[in-house]
Amino acid sequence: MENKSHFHRSLTLMDGTLLVIGSMIGSGIFIVSADATRNLGSAGWLIAAWVITGIMTITAAVSYGELSGMFPKAGGQYVYLKEAYNPLTGFLYGWSFFAVIQTGTIAAVGVAFAKFAGYFFPALNVTPNNLLFSIGPVDIYPARLLAIGIIGLLTYINTRGVKEGKAIQRIFTFSKLIALFGLIVFGFVLVKHSFFAENLATGFNAAQDFGTTNAAGQKVGTGWTSISGMALLGAMAAAMVGTVFSSDAWNNVTFVAGEIKNPQRNIGLSLFLGTLVVTVIYVTTNLMYLNALPLNEIAFPEEDRLAVAAANQIFGDNGKFAIAILIMISTFGCNNGLVLAGARVYYTMAKDGLFFKKAGTLNKAGVPQWALWAQFVVASILCLSGRYGDLLDMISFVVVIFYVLTIAGIFILRKKMPDAERPYKAWGYPLLPILYILMGVAFCVLLIMYKPEFTWPGLIIVLIGIPIYLIMHRRGIVADEQS
Repeated sequence: MENKSHFHRSLTLMDGTLLVIGSMIGSGIFIVSADATRNLGSAGWLIAAWVITGIMTITAAVSYGELSGMFPKAGGQYVYLKEAYNPLTGFLYGWSFFAVIQTGTIAAVGVAFAKFAGYFFPALNVTPNNLLFSIGPVDIYPARLLAIGIIGLLTYINTRGVKEGKAIQRIFTFSKLIALFGLIVFGFVLVKHSFFAENLATGFNAAQDFGTTNAAGQKVGTGWTSISGMALLGAMAAAMVGTVFSSDAWNNVTFVAGEIKNPQRNIGLSLFLGTLVVTVIYVTTNLMYLNALPLNEIAFPEEDRLAVAAANQIFGDNGKFAIAILIMISTFGCNNGLVLAGARVYYTMAKDGLFFKKAGTLNKAGVPQWALWAQFVVASILCLSGRYGDLLDMISFVVVIFYVLTIAGIFILRKKMPDAERPYKAWGYPLLPILYILMGVAFCVLLIMYKPEFTWPGLIIVLIGIPIYLIMHRRGIVADEQS
């Protein structure tokens, strides 16, 4: 059999919706509310952070529906940016996506899988006793090797064809949804003592407590300090770094547009349905945390494993094993969606002459095999470096900037291509897109003001793409632009 020259449209509306849900729900919802609580210090503001993030996500998703209808082909956000602005803007997104946004997320989710597997296999815990060897500044632990192995397995499965990747996505996304719904229900039914009224009494009285580390290495609280005004806005922005990261990757379905049946309809609908379901799950999960644990224990669970602390209250001492299994299922399915979708961006960039030529080829199963393995290599390097978490914190700022630029592109394209076919138009245009742009810009400005360490490193990563873009063209590593 010869290599195929185009994608096969075999993904249904359900597959698209499950890809959105599965790619969004990884390990973040089980962890990041601890840091958000330390920043905000009240039940009202904790829920507000997740609700605002959900509104931003759903607003962006329904706005993307118009763009996906206009350009129903592989590449998604990269294509939208290139068409609305220019090839360099598209490349800078694609470069950031390849360097850290997608690959860093794959690495982080893979290591989360290995981390929670450590509950069953202590040799996987990252401790000095489990260090295998070091290569310069790089420490090699079994957990990091397992993470690479899981990413490699999913990469191999996805080189076999989209049908295999689709099957894994269905199985693991349905499994995690059932388990999450069960956890939420049991969190209200089985706990011996409800802290809900006690936590709700904190209302919107914001406070901060970043704690200190005790002799056992456990972070503990030192006392809450009330905050308001601009300090509260900065705290909200810092808290939302985690909530935004946990709600990201919803746009992965746009990357596989070339394989979606009736993409003009199904991509926009899957974006809306998927982000709505996940937003409801995230808000209700945090309500469950507020019911199962006092606020101080939400802020300072052991190693920030908030879901484990809640599960121990629900199921007793064996709760940690139930959560470990849930997170392993969640992260495995999440990474499958990330691996499957990411390579389609590099494929489309290569077809446009903006990436390595080999990334623009499909194997006999009709998938971009070379791009899949290139993604695996970068994700593996990030796994070994142990720096993916820092990189993702830095890139959250840039991710939102690219979202803002993409949604602003709707206004640009309506003027630039007024007669283009638009089978689906952005809901609430122009109000909802403007609302997202305002919220996104406010989030970025607050991060610049109060958490600059989350901003300038991400911008540097993006700007490094400019000389790479020029060098690759000058040396002929990429083909001449085709569009």
